[in-house]
Amino acid sequence: MNKTFFGCWPTMITPFTGDNKIDYTAVENLTEWFIARGCDGIFAVCQSSEMFFLSEQEKLGLARAVKNTAAGRVKVIASGHTADDISQQIDELGRMAETGVDAVVLVSNRLVKQNEDESILRNNFYDILRQLPQAAFGFYECPYPYLRLLTTEFLADCGSRKNIIFLKDVSCALDIQRERRTALEGTELALFNANTATLLDSLIAGYDGYSGVMGNFHIDMYKWMYTHFMEQPELAREVSDFLTLAAVCEIRAYPVNAKFYHCLTGVPMDIQTRSKSKEILNENARHEIQSLIRMEKILRKKLGL
Repeated sequence: MNKTFFGCWPTMITPFTGDNKIDYTAVENLTEWFIARGCDGIFAVCQSSEMFFLSEQEKLGLARAVKNTAAGRVKVIASGHTADDISQQIDELGRMAETGVDAVVLVSNRLVKQNEDESILRNNFYDILRQLPQAAFGFYECPYPYLRLLTTEFLADCGSRKNIIFLKDVSCALDIQRERRTALEGTELALFNANTATLLDSLIAGYDGYSGVMGNFHIDMYKWMYTHFMEQPELAREVSDFLTLAAVCEIRAYPVNAKFYHCLTGVPMDIQTRSKSKEILNENARHEIQSLIRMEKILRKKLGL
């Protein structure tokens, strides 16, 4: 089946000004940077966007800015699904749908408390579908504030519905990914892996693409691997190994280090964030990003990028 969602999608960071407002000039420039480097879509207003630290108007404004800048050249999806109360969630999801994004992404851990069973998740999910029948939805197994993986049975149910078209898989487990791929064979629900270490093998197993943090650094290399892994398997494995080790940056000083990276690679922005202190970008963390950029340059030359 030819799916409408596929390829490589960065989970977009939110640039802020020094006085802690969204820097919309940098948002537009970053959107252009992703598109110029071959992304197939952009996941805006997600955890990388610090959506749990944005106001309702900021979330909507950010989604509109990315959607308007992309101007149909790539798809744009957005979440902003942060409220605790289900009625408030329906309101915020409905407003996000009105921005015109290509899909509104549901966060699995918002639909059910950590100690509650799947029946509650299902009931809340069906309530959303009833009240927002015209919206297209995706799912994101966001690890904050806690990780709630979806069952294969539930995903199979989603796959039978025409308006559930995207999963950002955070299982980090090939056995789970292969099981999901089998269960969703022939459906329109696209499977995107957020985990770099298992990405190549999940693509070989039939996954539809990548959507993750490190797309903020080198989305073009992910796109190269996605495009060429079948005809150049040895080189694709080499790229995969590089990307896997580079992904250690995520647990170091992210998202501050991503903003520093863009300052060095053509998208000026303040390193201000709301979720972390920018002091975590110490001298060592800066050297790590500078080393990453030099290593990228060598591999990009080998790949013809």
